[in-house]
Amino acid sequence: MDSAPEKIAPPPPWLDAEPARDVLAALGGQARFVGGCVRDALLGQPPADLDLATPLVPEKVIGMLEAAGLKAVPTGIAHGTVTAIARGRKFEITTLRRDVETDGRHAVVAFTEDWRADAERRDFTINAMSMSADGTLHDYFDGRADLAARRLRFVGDPATRLAEDVLRLLRFFRFHARFGGAEFDAPGLAACTAAAGALPGLSAERVAGELLRLLEGPRAAEMIAAMRAAGALAHWLPEAAGTQTLARLEAHVAASGTSPSGLRALAALVPGDAAATVAQRLKLSNADADRLAALVRPAVRLDPHAESPVRRAAFYRLAGDPADHVLLAWARDVDGLAGDKAWLALLGHARGWVRPRFPLNGADARAAGIEPGPAMGAWLRRYEDAWVDFGAVESRAALLARMRTRP
Repeated sequence: MDSAPEKIAPPPPWLDAEPARDVLAALGGQARFVGGCVRDALLGQPPADLDLATPLVPEKVIGMLEAAGLKAVPTGIAHGTVTAIARGRKFEITTLRRDVETDGRHAVVAFTEDWRADAERRDFTINAMSMSADGTLHDYFDGRADLAARRLRFVGDPATRLAEDVLRLLRFFRFHARFGGAEFDAPGLAACTAAAGALPGLSAERVAGELLRLLEGPRAAEMIAAMRAAGALAHWLPEAAGTQTLARLEAHVAASGTSPSGLRALAALVPGDAAATVAQRLKLSNADADRLAALVRPAVRLDPHAESPVRRAAFYRLAGDPADHVLLAWARDVDGLAGDKAWLALLGHARGWVRPRFPLNGADARAAGIEPGPAMGAWLRRYEDAWVDFGAVESRAALLARMRTRP
């Protein structure tokens, strides 16, 4: 049922800011802010992005922006999207659309001038609201009431929304974690469970992006358990059999004030022998695949009670940020025998650690009579290993002196 338009007082700060005013003026008032920025404004939170919708076609949008002296970039013009840049800030402006045909992955759309028709094709009621230049809220599906009640509902029939784009199934769990309450919307959860078999038809890149965003958000362990129960992980992440390590990781991340990381959280779900398989299935980049493998099966075991040289040597031998390894090792310490204080102290050392540079090079090897080639590489690795064993703190002069006594 449509809610009557109402003016929000006071309006969100960004609505009265010069960049937004410039864009709205350029479009002659024929635009509204839509989606996440409106939802977040009602929560009193700053927006991640400022998106607008308009009945104007893309070519008209570009012409009006340029006539007002603003930069217009046709970033997705085939789908009706133009990016405006005003005073250094980006605004995505999309022509109102209605679905003509959908196949669960892609939609064929047609432009429209009907605001409600555009709202009908959005995923959730809390994302289907729009706001006019004067702060008037347009809420066709009671999104504001759902937001206040911490209730995540699909717009209209959940099965229909999922048939249009089954990626919304993953978004259902991610958005519920942030905006939902203790209980899922029953019709929405039932529809997700019924549609889970269609998830293999999505591209790995879209799934990976959504999963990593979910894993770096709140209540990730709770959502992964719910997704597994709904069959949503059967194809893409069957390895996630348990969430105990992830739950402990979430607690440690929160307690230590550490920034969330989707890839670090994924490592808490993946068994030691499955990192390469998961990375290949999700088509992670080479860098992310290597990082995942290093986090799942670290090169050395961390001991929070180790002396400084041993601690520094471990940090040096671990690939990537040692703080990530400390957090995961802490989460994997099931019995908690080391104690939280010891792990927190080790995390502090990891955060303050700066990777030192091994002070010897090929010139030193040649000076020692080592010819270029495999022998030189082996010589340098031998001395680097010894240098690391001493805590990776010896100066070049000290290391060369030790070489002269023990070549």
